[in-house]
Amino acid sequence: MWEEQSELVKLISLFLLVGMLVVSGIAEDAKREPYSPELVKKAEAGDAKAQFSLGWCYYKGEGVTQDYKEAVKWLTKSAEQGDAMAQYGLGVSYYKGEGVTQDYKEAVKWFTKSAEQGYAKAQCNLGACYKNGTGVAKNEKEAVEWYTKSAEQGIALAQYNLGRCYYKGEGVTQDYKEAVKWYTKAAKQGNEGAKKELAKLKLKKAEDFKLEPYSVELVKRAEAGDANAQYSLGVFYENGISVGKDEEEAVKWYTKSAKQGHAAAQLQLGLCRYEGTGVGKDEEEAVKWYRKSAEQGNAYAQLFLGYCYITGEGVTKDDREAVKWWKKSAMQGNEDAKKELQFFMKLHNLPSI
Repeated sequence: MWEEQSELVKLISLFLLVGMLVVSGIAEDAKREPYSPELVKKAEAGDAKAQFSLGWCYYKGEGVTQDYKEAVKWLTKSAEQGDAMAQYGLGVSYYKGEGVTQDYKEAVKWFTKSAEQGYAKAQCNLGACYKNGTGVAKNEKEAVEWYTKSAEQGIALAQYNLGRCYYKGEGVTQDYKEAVKWYTKAAKQGNEGAKKELAKLKLKKAEDFKLEPYSVELVKRAEAGDANAQYSLGVFYENGISVGKDEEEAVKWYTKSAKQGHAAAQLQLGLCRYEGTGVGKDEEEAVKWYRKSAEQGNAYAQLFLGYCYITGEGVTKDDREAVKWWKKSAMQGNEDAKKELQFFMKLHNLPSI
């Protein structure tokens, strides 16, 4: 599935949690020929572009019976002649183990050849491989370099990945402004991960104003079972405010508060579960806590629950449920939910809500 569909830029299971791969869309931006006897003749005569097009036809099953091995055969011939898109496609085949034995090192080899020729999708994938140490020694600085090259060419997933690097200070000096800049670029192209990150940043700004100051008295009240104090402690520990940053301790206090029905704590616990922050990543648990918070009317929880339904993370994909929760959030004035509804309606050629 090399066509770049809207679902492929969302956070779905084909992608790695951090430093996700494009792994698709290889020929959507290429001027390729449809299958024909003439195309076969040109490919057999050594025409690199024809070999690439023929490989694409076999991969997709367009004009011929789908055959991944035959696709790899022709992509290899083209790639060895230096065709950047064929090199990228061959890298994807090795990465996914389609038509060839899965081999991450070989995938990196071909992503590198394509990336060095300036092919943006290969640059994004190569960045992800360096970020995660997949098929190559982990090198976050190198990851940032390739993400940047790809992001500057407009690849939304690279922009999102680059934003995460700036936000977390991984491979680059931490810079929230740069993070927001790249998240915004990716979000404008419909990248759901970037939209979520921007929403979380807005959420943090909103929630920070509602916290009482850290104090010994606050800790005593939290230990005595005060849900508001427990929630505040969770925020302080997660962000390193007035105390040393301790994500596991944050989860501990969020959990205590959430179990008492504190909507904001339920939302934060859902976010921790989704990201794997201070606790094991568990999308189903994230959905569970989003829902508890959303059912209490928390607009951000409704927004994030909608994201889960639209992408099928932790729950069966259901566009109607996504729209339902976004409507609830939008009715409370959440601007991100309003934008999601507008984007969804436009994407599906539906009348505005």
